[in-house]
Amino acid sequence: MSEQTVQSRSSLGILKTIIIGAAGLFYAYGVWNAIAYLVTFAQLGLNAYGWFVLIFSVLFPVLVFAGAFALGRRRSALELSAVMLAGLGLVAVFWINVVALSAVNPLSLTS
Repeated sequence: MSEQTVQSRSSLGILKTIIIGAAGLFYAYGVWNAIAYLVTFAQLGLNAYGWFVLIFSVLFPVLVFAGAFALGRRRSALELSAVMLAGLGLVAVFWINVVALSAVNPLSLTS
């Protein structure tokens, strides 16, 4: 193999790096939002189920980002952005479910 082939296989490319960085900011916003929600509800006193749901809502965007990165890193930039957007949609739906659970039935999370 030539040096150029090895280098092109190991590097992501500038466009893919920009896509991953921009998507990472949106995923980080999901984590930040979940941490703020966890802190707010922790002041009310959480039961074990509440701790599980709210800590998982903090970890979920990180897990989805890792999965989307693993699925999209060897694909084209368009496919990578589609996988990252699909993951963001999954995170958004999960977050809406967490907020709906805590809004409709807050006693299920608090002690």
